[in-house]
Amino acid sequence: MLLLALDTATPAVTVALHDGTRVLAESRQVDARRHGELLLPAVDRVLAEAGLKLDAVSDIVVGVGPGPYTGLRVGLVTAATFGAALGVPVHGLCTLDGLAYASGLTEPFVVATDARRKEVYWARYEAGPSTGSAAPRTITRLTEPAVDRPADIADQVAGVPAVGAGALLYDTVFTGVRREGPEHQSAGALATLAAGKLAAGEELPPPQPMYLRRPDAQVPANYKVVTPQ
Repeated sequence: MLLLALDTATPAVTVALHDGTRVLAESRQVDARRHGELLLPAVDRVLAEAGLKLDAVSDIVVGVGPGPYTGLRVGLVTAATFGAALGVPVHGLCTLDGLAYASGLTEPFVVATDARRKEVYWARYEAGPSTGSAAPRTITRLTEPAVDRPADIADQVAGVPAVGAGALLYDTVFTGVRREGPEHQSAGALATLAAGKLAAGEELPPPQPMYLRRPDAQVPANYKVVTPQ
Protein backbone atom coordinates (compact mmCIF):
# COMPACT_ATOMS: atom_id res chain seq x y z
CA MET A 1 0.00 0.00 0.00
CA LEU A 2 1.06 3.54 -0.73
CA LEU A 3 -1.67 5.86 0.44
CA LEU A 4 -1.76 9.52 -0.60
CA ALA A 5 -3.83 11.58 1.85
CA LEU A 6 -4.88 15.19 1.41
CA ASP A 7 -7.30 17.58 3.05
CA THR A 8 -8.25 21.20 2.33
CA ALA A 9 -11.40 21.44 4.45
CA THR A 10 -9.73 23.62 7.10
CA PRO A 11 -7.29 26.53 6.70
CA ALA A 12 -4.53 23.90 6.60
CA VAL A 13 -3.45 22.57 3.19
CA THR A 14 -2.11 19.19 4.24
CA VAL A 15 -0.74 16.18 2.34
CA ALA A 16 0.86 12.92 3.50
CA LEU A 17 2.13 9.58 2.21
CA HIS A 18 1.57 6.38 4.22
CA ASP A 19 2.96 2.94 3.34
CA GLY A 20 0.49 0.96 5.44
CA THR A 21 2.80 0.98 8.44
CA ARG A 22 3.91 4.55 8.94
CA VAL A 23 3.79 8.07 7.57
CA LEU A 24 6.64 8.48 5.08
CA ALA A 25 6.30 12.24 4.54
CA GLU A 26 3.88 15.01 5.43
CA SER A 27 3.33 18.66 4.56
CA ARG A 28 1.04 21.21 6.20
CA GLN A 29 0.70 24.91 5.45
CA VAL A 30 -1.98 27.06 7.08
CA ASP A 31 -3.40 29.61 4.66
CA ALA A 32 -7.18 29.75 4.23
CA ARG A 33 -6.98 31.73 0.96
CA ARG A 34 -4.42 29.71 -1.02
CA HIS A 35 -5.65 26.09 -1.07
CA GLY A 36 -5.51 25.87 -4.87
CA GLU A 37 -2.08 27.44 -5.05
CA LEU A 38 -0.47 25.34 -2.31
CA LEU A 39 -1.91 21.84 -2.76
CA LEU A 40 -0.07 20.52 -5.84
CA PRO A 41 3.36 21.81 -4.70
CA ALA A 42 2.69 20.05 -1.37
CA VAL A 43 2.02 16.78 -3.21
CA ASP A 44 5.28 17.18 -5.13
CA ARG A 45 7.10 17.94 -1.89
CA VAL A 46 5.98 14.84 0.01
CA LEU A 47 6.69 12.59 -2.98
CA ALA A 48 10.19 14.04 -3.28
CA GLU A 49 10.81 13.65 0.45
CA ALA A 50 9.76 10.00 0.29
CA GLY A 51 11.77 9.43 -2.91
CA LEU A 52 8.71 8.18 -4.78
CA LYS A 53 6.72 8.99 -7.92
CA LEU A 54 3.02 9.65 -8.12
CA ASP A 55 2.44 6.47 -10.13
CA ALA A 56 3.50 4.43 -7.08
CA VAL A 57 0.34 5.48 -5.21
CA SER A 58 -2.15 2.64 -4.71
CA ASP A 59 -4.93 4.49 -2.85
CA ILE A 60 -6.01 8.06 -2.24
CA VAL A 61 -7.92 9.35 0.78
CA VAL A 62 -9.34 12.85 0.96
CA GLY A 63 -10.96 14.78 3.78
CA VAL A 64 -14.60 15.36 2.84
CA GLY A 65 -15.28 18.06 5.42
CA PRO A 66 -17.36 19.52 6.79
CA GLY A 67 -15.71 22.67 5.55
CA PRO A 68 -16.21 25.87 3.56
CA TYR A 69 -17.26 25.22 -0.03
CA THR A 70 -14.31 26.65 -1.97
CA GLY A 71 -11.47 25.20 0.07
CA LEU A 72 -13.11 21.79 0.38
CA ARG A 73 -13.63 21.52 -3.38
CA VAL A 74 -9.91 21.98 -4.07
CA GLY A 75 -8.99 18.77 -2.25
CA LEU A 76 -11.93 16.77 -3.58
CA VAL A 77 -11.37 17.70 -7.21
CA THR A 78 -7.63 17.08 -6.95
CA ALA A 79 -8.17 13.66 -5.37
CA ALA A 80 -10.70 12.70 -8.05
CA THR A 81 -8.33 13.83 -10.81
CA PHE A 82 -5.42 11.84 -9.40
CA GLY A 83 -7.62 8.79 -8.97
CA ALA A 84 -8.84 8.93 -12.56
CA ALA A 85 -5.35 9.50 -13.96
CA LEU A 86 -3.76 6.71 -11.92
CA GLY A 87 -6.68 4.29 -12.01
CA VAL A 88 -6.66 3.90 -8.21
CA PRO A 89 -9.51 4.04 -5.69
CA VAL A 90 -10.33 7.34 -4.00
CA HIS A 91 -11.73 7.16 -0.47
CA GLY A 92 -13.34 9.81 1.70
CA LEU A 93 -13.03 10.39 5.43
CA CYS A 94 -14.65 13.01 7.61
CA THR A 95 -12.17 15.80 8.35
CA LEU A 96 -13.32 15.89 11.97
CA ASP A 97 -12.37 12.19 12.28
CA GLY A 98 -8.77 13.02 11.35
CA LEU A 99 -8.61 15.69 14.04
CA ALA A 100 -10.16 13.30 16.54
CA TYR A 101 -7.54 10.68 15.74
CA ALA A 102 -4.72 13.21 16.10
CA SER A 103 -6.03 14.43 19.47
CA GLY A 104 -4.70 11.47 21.44
CA LEU A 105 -7.67 11.78 23.79
CA THR A 106 -9.13 8.63 25.31
CA GLU A 107 -12.14 9.90 27.25
CA PRO A 108 -15.27 11.12 25.40
CA PHE A 109 -14.44 14.41 23.70
CA VAL A 110 -15.51 16.99 21.10
CA VAL A 111 -13.88 18.18 17.88
CA ALA A 112 -14.83 21.63 16.58
CA THR A 113 -13.53 23.56 13.57
CA ASP A 114 -14.25 27.13 12.53
CA ALA A 115 -17.24 27.26 10.17
CA ARG A 116 -17.10 31.07 9.89
CA ARG A 117 -20.31 33.13 10.22
CA LYS A 118 -19.81 32.76 14.00
CA GLU A 119 -20.52 29.01 13.75
CA VAL A 120 -18.57 25.79 14.24
CA TYR A 121 -18.53 22.36 12.62
CA TRP A 122 -18.46 19.80 15.40
CA ALA A 123 -19.04 16.22 16.53
CA ARG A 124 -18.60 14.11 19.68
CA TYR A 125 -16.21 11.15 19.87
CA GLU A 126 -14.86 8.41 22.05
CA ALA A 127 -11.59 6.49 21.63
CA GLY A 128 -11.07 2.76 21.81
CA PRO A 129 -8.11 0.49 22.61
CA SER A 130 -5.12 -0.17 20.36
CA THR A 131 -5.78 -2.39 17.34
CA GLY A 132 -2.22 -2.81 16.01
CA SER A 133 0.66 -0.85 14.54
CA ALA A 134 -1.22 0.40 11.46
CA ALA A 135 -3.92 1.93 13.65
CA PRO A 136 -2.57 2.39 17.19
CA ARG A 137 -6.00 3.38 18.44
CA THR A 138 -9.57 3.51 17.24
CA ILE A 139 -12.07 6.34 17.38
CA THR A 140 -15.85 6.27 17.22
CA ARG A 141 -17.93 9.26 16.20
CA LEU A 142 -20.94 9.39 18.52
CA THR A 143 -22.88 12.11 16.68
CA GLU A 144 -23.24 13.16 13.08
CA PRO A 145 -21.19 16.23 12.11
CA ALA A 146 -23.22 19.41 12.57
CA VAL A 147 -22.90 23.16 12.08
CA ASP A 148 -24.16 25.35 14.91
CA ARG A 149 -23.63 28.61 16.74
CA PRO A 150 -21.52 27.85 19.81
CA ALA A 151 -24.08 29.36 22.19
CA ASP A 152 -26.70 26.91 20.90
CA ILE A 153 -24.63 23.87 21.91
CA ALA A 154 -23.12 25.23 25.11
CA ASP A 155 -24.89 22.68 27.33
CA GLN A 156 -23.58 19.81 25.19
CA VAL A 157 -19.91 20.85 25.10
CA ALA A 158 -19.24 22.73 28.35
CA GLY A 159 -16.56 20.98 30.39
CA VAL A 160 -16.08 18.23 27.79
CA PRO A 161 -12.50 17.85 26.47
CA ALA A 162 -12.37 19.59 23.09
CA VAL A 163 -9.85 20.17 20.30
CA GLY A 164 -9.80 22.11 17.04
CA ALA A 165 -9.75 25.73 15.89
CA GLY A 166 -13.45 26.14 16.65
CA ALA A 167 -12.99 25.10 20.25
CA LEU A 168 -10.03 27.45 20.62
CA LEU A 169 -11.93 30.33 19.06
CA TYR A 170 -14.94 29.94 21.36
CA ASP A 171 -13.22 28.85 24.56
CA THR A 172 -15.85 30.52 26.73
CA VAL A 173 -18.28 27.89 25.41
CA PHE A 174 -15.86 24.98 24.92
CA THR A 175 -14.60 25.25 28.47
CA GLY A 176 -12.76 21.93 28.28
CA VAL A 177 -10.62 22.97 25.30
CA ARG A 178 -7.18 21.33 25.14
CA ARG A 179 -4.82 23.99 23.83
CA GLU A 180 -2.09 21.44 23.24
CA GLY A 181 -4.38 19.46 20.94
CA PRO A 182 -4.46 19.76 17.13
CA GLU A 183 -5.88 23.05 15.84
CA HIS A 184 -6.08 22.14 12.14
CA GLN A 185 -6.14 18.95 10.13
CA SER A 186 -3.12 16.66 9.74
CA ALA A 187 -3.03 14.50 6.60
CA GLY A 188 -0.65 12.20 8.48
CA ALA A 189 -3.36 11.46 11.05
CA LEU A 190 -5.98 11.08 8.32
CA ALA A 191 -3.70 8.68 6.43
CA THR A 192 -2.96 6.60 9.53
CA LEU A 193 -6.64 6.33 10.34
CA ALA A 194 -7.48 5.35 6.75
CA ALA A 195 -4.62 2.84 6.50
CA GLY A 196 -5.81 1.09 9.66
CA LYS A 197 -9.37 0.88 8.39
CA LEU A 198 -8.29 -0.46 4.99
CA ALA A 199 -5.97 -3.02 6.61
CA ALA A 200 -8.91 -4.23 8.71
CA GLY A 201 -10.97 -4.71 5.56
CA GLU A 202 -13.29 -1.82 6.32
CA GLU A 203 -14.93 -0.10 3.38
CA LEU A 204 -14.32 3.64 3.47
CA PRO A 205 -16.97 6.16 2.43
CA PRO A 206 -16.98 7.63 -1.09
CA PRO A 207 -15.34 11.04 -1.57
CA GLN A 208 -18.57 13.01 -1.38
CA PRO A 209 -18.38 16.53 0.09
CA MET A 210 -19.94 17.20 3.48
CA TYR A 211 -21.00 20.85 3.21
CA LEU A 212 -23.80 20.96 5.84
CA ARG A 213 -24.99 24.28 4.43
CA ARG A 214 -25.39 26.05 1.11
CA PRO A 215 -22.43 27.88 -0.49
CA ASP A 216 -22.09 31.64 -0.10
CA ALA A 217 -22.39 32.20 -3.86
CA GLN A 218 -26.03 32.22 -4.93
CA VAL A 219 -27.87 32.99 -8.16
CA PRO A 220 -29.69 36.31 -7.56
CA ALA A 221 -33.44 36.18 -7.18
CA ASN A 222 -35.42 37.40 -10.20
CA TYR A 223 -32.36 36.95 -12.38
CA LYS A 224 -32.83 38.85 -15.63
CA VAL A 225 -31.85 37.04 -18.85
CA VAL A 226 -30.01 39.40 -21.21
CA THR A 227 -29.02 36.96 -23.94
CA PRO A 228 -31.08 36.89 -27.17
CA GLN A 229 -33.96 34.39 -27.21
